[in-house]
Amino acid sequence: MSSIVPSADATNQAVRKQLIQFLRGGHAHATFDEAVKDLPAELRGVVPEKLPYSIWQLVEHIRIAQNDILEFSRDATYQSPPWPEGYWPKETAPAGDALWEAALDQIRKDRDAFIALLTDPDHDLYTPFAHGKGQNLLREALLIVDHTSYHTGEILVIRRLLGAWK
Repeated sequence: MSSIVPSADATNQAVRKQLIQFLRGGHAHATFDEAVKDLPAELRGVVPEKLPYSIWQLVEHIRIAQNDILEFSRDATYQSPPWPEGYWPKETAPAGDALWEAALDQIRKDRDAFIALLTDPDHDLYTPFAHGKGQNLLREALLIVDHTSYHTGEILVIRRLLGAWK
C-alpha cells in the first residue's frame, strides 16, 4: 500500500485555507459579526458590575489590536501604539451610531486585508519578518484568531449579563 505525501505547496495551501476559515470564525462558537449583530445602541457602553469594560471598549480593542497586527505584518516601518493605553479606549460608549458602524467596518476591512496577505503566494507563512523578534505571518494570523475569539467570548458574556443574547 502506497501513501501519497502532499507536496509542500499543497500543504501550504491547506494551511492558508484553514487560517482564512479561522479568521472568518464560526467553527466552534459565534462569530464576531454574530456577537455584535443587533446589539441595542443603549447597551454598547454599559459596564456590568464587577467587569472592567463595555462592549464598545472590547470592540475598539479588537479593532486597534487587529489593525496593529495587520500593519506590523505588512509594513516594516510601522510603530505600534503604546501598551496598554494605546490599545484600550477610555470612553465606555461610542459617540453615536456612525462611530460604532465605522469600527465594525474597519474590523471587517482589516480582516479582509490580512486575508489578502495570506492568499498572496509572495508572503511566506513561516519565514520570520525582517523586522520584529521572530514573528511570521502564520503566528500573526493565529494571534488575530486567538485574540478576536477571546474578546468575542467576552462580548457574548456581557450580552448575556445584559439580557441581550439568545
